[in-house]
Amino acid sequence: MSQTPWTELIERIHASDYQLVIAVTGGGSKAISQLLEVAGASRTVLEAVVPYASSSLEAWLGGTPDQSCSEPTARAMAMAAWMRGRHLAPDLDPQNLVGVGATASLASHRPKRGEHRVHVAVQTATQTVSCSLQLRKDSRRDREQEQWLAAMLILLVTGEACQEDTALACEAMNDQLLKKEPLTTRTQQAEADWVDLLLGKQKYSVVPRQQAKEKDLAVEPQVIFPGAFNPPHAGHRRMAQMAAAKLGQPVAFELSITNVDKPPLDYVQLHERIEAFQRWDPTAKLLLTDAPTFCSKAARFPGCTFIVGADTIVRIADPRYYHHSLAARDAAIETIANHGCRFLVFGRHREGVFQSLADLNLPAALQTLCEEVVQSEFSEDISSTRLR
Repeated sequence: MSQTPWTELIERIHASDYQLVIAVTGGGSKAISQLLEVAGASRTVLEAVVPYASSSLEAWLGGTPDQSCSEPTARAMAMAAWMRGRHLAPDLDPQNLVGVGATASLASHRPKRGEHRVHVAVQTATQTVSCSLQLRKDSRRDREQEQWLAAMLILLVTGEACQEDTALACEAMNDQLLKKEPLTTRTQQAEADWVDLLLGKQKYSVVPRQQAKEKDLAVEPQVIFPGAFNPPHAGHRRMAQMAAAKLGQPVAFELSITNVDKPPLDYVQLHERIEAFQRWDPTAKLLLTDAPTFCSKAARFPGCTFIVGADTIVRIADPRYYHHSLAARDAAIETIANHGCRFLVFGRHREGVFQSLADLNLPAALQTLCEEVVQSEFSEDISSTRLR
């Protein structure tokens, strides 16, 4: 296999205005060595990581993926890489930052039940792109040969994200592919509001903006229902209806791009969540934020009441989310209180038992911020996880 097209592509990547963070797991790590072996890598590569163990991948993503080798996981890895790049190079024009994520399941010393496949994704400020390649198990390629194919795809997708001509490299890769080895590509361009949100240029974005009246956009929401809404369900609707009646204010739903215990949302996921939400209730007001914690939510929406389930209020009180520091936990609760925010808490069924606010062991400072919806008013046993 001629390396010339790849060396030339890498040289152009290094000569471009782009910088990148790359994360590779399961196969394709040769792409990292190829990038580093060509002169000029210090101008381009901010960081390269191989989160190979499950625990390492979870730490990289900030949460547990549904499946280690999948297109959504590659996209989540790319978004995490992009955010890592923002941290490593805060003065870099974010339009010139590329996050690369790749995960593969390749030939190994033991037979695999599933297909041999490679998933690569790139995240930029304006788009999410993913490419998936399925390899034939009967091709008699060994692991090293499949590793090279995975590396080729990673370099090819990276080159395209850096706006480089990839024609020769693409031809070289196609020469290595067999019939019935499909390559599929998916691209999601970001809305202008999404980009501004990701870059920290606005507190939140309202969906659907085209239907929102200017006077409504100017009014800060007073009752906010945060959640992943994956998918939204009848329980969410009932909770919002009860909260609106109880508090005498309309409810705005909030979806954050980032979360403390889940992988960040890329633009494909964001588009899918918004579409699902609008199908569920076209009239509901949805706020998009980049506020993963209730401290950050309180700073964006001072004086509001948050609608939460018993499981969420327990997490707010859990020192595990504050690096196991009680002092940091208490400081966060104090910050929420100082912003004038409160919680309307709905009980939840857990292991067949209804768990109410009174059953929870909360710090006194947090308990005083809470108002309860009792079981006689709401006791629905439904969850997005179960629906998925």
